[in-house]
Amino acid sequence: MSSISGIEPVPSKPLVTAAQLSVALPVLAVLLASAIFAAFVALYGQNPATVFGLIVQGGFGSSFAWQDTLSRAAPLVLVGLAAAIPAQAGLVIIGGEGALVLGGLAGAVVTLPFAGAHALPMQLLMLLAGALIGGLWFGLAGVLRQYRGVNETISSLLLSYIGIAVFHHLTEGMLRDPASLDKPSTHPIDPSYMLPTLPGVGVHAGLAVSLLLAIAAHVVLRYTRWGFALRVVGGSARVARMMGLAVNRWIIGASVVAGGMAGIAGAIEVAAVQGTANSSLIVGYGYSGILVAFLARHQPLAIVAVALLIGGMQASASLLQRRLGLPDATMLVFQGLIFVCVLVADAIAQQLRETTRR
Repeated sequence: MSSISGIEPVPSKPLVTAAQLSVALPVLAVLLASAIFAAFVALYGQNPATVFGLIVQGGFGSSFAWQDTLSRAAPLVLVGLAAAIPAQAGLVIIGGEGALVLGGLAGAVVTLPFAGAHALPMQLLMLLAGALIGGLWFGLAGVLRQYRGVNETISSLLLSYIGIAVFHHLTEGMLRDPASLDKPSTHPIDPSYMLPTLPGVGVHAGLAVSLLLAIAAHVVLRYTRWGFALRVVGGSARVARMMGLAVNRWIIGASVVAGGMAGIAGAIEVAAVQGTANSSLIVGYGYSGILVAFLARHQPLAIVAVALLIGGMQASASLLQRRLGLPDATMLVFQGLIFVCVLVADAIAQQLRETTRR
């Protein structure tokens, strides 16, 4: 509508753009969670400044701390991708823990008949087996959603619990090594099949695999027609069908690829850290990956940075326990606070978008 003088009014620019808001809200959420965590440790009788100082020292204060952080970040990158890739298609899949442990189990047993073979083919076979089993496990959530209307968040969470139960059943039953008394485990893999250490870094080669897959995911999602098609499916299944896209295939395919990422994370943990499949695989990487993906706004390269942050926090837990006597679960409390604050920030962002549209 024209103004009195006949000049069209200039539309006002929003004070904060959508891109700025997507970055600012997670940062504010982390700051709020840090403030709440500071009050929590103060009530526990500890100086918050000392606690935060030890978190930085334990995660990033020495070469040993960096090695521990990077080792923990490697699986976090992959399980973060396992949540971020389906999100491009509008899915919320949170069952990374189940796919990870089953992928680790597959990696641990697939090479047992080939003891003494060349190392590289066996290492690749372990990663492939982990990807296959993890992909099939996540694929079930996609199939249930598309063909039976089952909510993928609920089904993936339940599949995670089932996967962990299957893992325990097999490692404590038919796949158990009789020599593993205190901690039921599968037979150890051939020592020559363990992933090598990256020169000059002191961290296993699984870190390089994780980084390469994160870069590949970034390129595919941002610069290829596959990434564009996946975003169209996530934006509107109806529009996607009008464009001729097979929505069911894209949804299930995204689920399979995501599960493959989590399965590779489990196989790397076996091939680089544990040497066998046992309960040490169930340390919550799959659940931490959800936080990583949400903080990174489901962007693959940002997932790498956030995985370093969360990995450093987890690496500092033992230092807090030794120096201050805090429980080892203290960092889990911090992670939980961050997750809750991020969810609240997302809800506020959604309300702001709806208000802007009106």
